[in-house]
Amino acid sequence: MAVTSKVTPQKEAVVAEIKGWLTNSKGVVLTSYDKLNVATDTQLRRELRAAGVQYKVVKNTMLRIAAKQAGIEGLDAHLEGTTAMAFAEDAVAPAKVLCDFMKKNKLEDPGILTIKVGMVEGKVIDAAGVKALANLPSREALIAKLLGSMNAPIANCVGVLSAVIRNFVGVVDAVREKKEKEQAA
Repeated sequence: MAVTSKVTPQKEAVVAEIKGWLTNSKGVVLTSYDKLNVATDTQLRRELRAAGVQYKVVKNTMLRIAAKQAGIEGLDAHLEGTTAMAFAEDAVAPAKVLCDFMKKNKLEDPGILTIKVGMVEGKVIDAAGVKALANLPSREALIAKLLGSMNAPIANCVGVLSAVIRNFVGVVDAVREKKEKEQAA
């Protein structure tokens, strides 16, 4: 769909802001929120904010122009109906918070809150890719697993060495007790 309307200076500022969000964010998820009630939307925004994710309602035309200016292809087909944009410095956070919120509030029913498309570091991914991204462990969990794996051999080595020392002390103690009994007898 070609955009032929003239862009006013106010609209140019909005387009520039959206372009900044698209280019400066590592993770972006576009949603449709047709039947989302105010209370649920407020709770969603609260959870997104707590995770460091910004959530903005955007006009499809403005987003289309901003994506074109940013050199991002693959969004046009998804820019129909209502569109909100969740974006953050963390590539996984928008997807994780949205998918968790949808599961927790049973919003997977199409039409209430729907994931249209996402972006990870400038690359467009489909809704299934967004859901797969949301299922990844957090960065902190991956680091903890890695550190645990690195620490396990060291901990095992310490355990084996302390067992050898414990056994040696036990043998020396048993020999001492035996010698004491022999001297006492």
